Amino acid sequence: MLTLRRLQPLSLGFARQGATVQVALSSTTVDEDSSQSQSSEVLISKSQSRPIRTRRPRISLQHPREWNRPLAFGVLPAFDEALKVIKEDSIALKEEANALQGTIAHAREAPQPDLDALQALEEKLRILEVQSEINFPQVRWKCANGMADMSRAVDRHLVEQRWRKEGALDLLMERIHQMKVVPDVLPDVHPSLDLRVTFPKVTSKTGSQVAVLKAIYEHVEPGVFLLPEQTIEPPKLFTTVFHPEERLYTLLMIDPDFPDEVNQTFQTYLHWLQPNIPLSSLSSSPVPNLNTHTTYIPPHPQRGTTYHRYTILLLPQQSRISIPMVAKDKRTGFAVRAFMEQYGLDGSAGGGAHMWREVWSEGVPAVYKDVLKTAEPKFGRMPKADRYGEFRGKKRYV
Repeated sequence: MLTLRRLQPLSLGFARQGATVQVALSSTTVDEDSSQSQSSEVLISKSQSRPIRTRRPRISLQHPREWNRPLAFGVLPAFDEALKVIKEDSIALKEEANALQGTIAHAREAPQPDLDALQALEEKLRILEVQSEINFPQVRWKCANGMADMSRAVDRHLVEQRWRKEGALDLLMERIHQMKVVPDVLPDVHPSLDLRVTFPKVTSKTGSQVAVLKAIYEHVEPGVFLLPEQTIEPPKLFTTVFHPEERLYTLLMIDPDFPDEVNQTFQTYLHWLQPNIPLSSLSSSPVPNLNTHTTYIPPHPQRGTTYHRYTILLLPQQSRISIPMVAKDKRTGFAVRAFMEQYGLDGSAGGGAHMWREVWSEGVPAVYKDVLKTAEPKFGRMPKADRYGEFRGKKRYV
């Protein structure tokens, strides 16, 4: 006898952890020879429910995790032997480093120490410290997962190699050269630290209305376009420095595309200046106290001009310097190269760099009104010369 079964919709109800989870299943059986029907309802209860993990747990210095062996001891003898060889090599290198430390201490106590030889010994010691730890899988795993200890030479080396080889530095240098920041702003730049810039996030844009969420800052990729509404407040600067000792840097933010009406060309405008910024591998991020010298003026690309290249530089100093503050009415025509030469700053000797682009939007007039206290200028493209204007209207074949 053929039996047809009609299934009713499946009803599932899930509750939070600690509540009761109920699953109700109902079905009706219909027999061709009889009109009788039976219905059954199954109720499944569970007093405890476990939350479903939807993503990988966060790993950072604030949420650390320990490295675990991928294979238990004895499962793969070759893996166990490799770890044994790495440990023995580390012990030998550390013994060599300890002996070298004694040689360096003895050389420093000499009446007239050879500074060049002493520097070579210190560099060799740094290499030994890195080599003695770099092959341990737990060391590499922690550096790759944001748990590097920047007080250790090996961790600084691994983080720097990742920055130089995995694309972050390449992207920065590509954008700097593509956008002609070099040589329009400065003759050359060779970053030695990772400088990251963050600005408030744009949540929505409807026509000329832009909504900016000031509580949430997001990373700015080098060379991208930002809105003037995003850059009203100073950015937060994050740095990853690879030298353990404290060094001083000068912060510059400039716009090389500011219109020069007199000469019908462009000039440089100084937006931000802060000298004597102490940075080391243990410096906190974001960098604090950056708006105490020549204060930040928001980008204000003029109406009618093309995009502006806003460039931030962290230039290394030889020593502490005294720079007078630059007034708001003196920032136009700022000579970057003369400034660097005067105070001994050299972009090719290291430091950090970043850049982005902006064009005019509805937020620019507010900068002129509230910050600069001046009327907003408006520019237009220069008319092209008509090379055949004198021939127009004349008879051609007479």
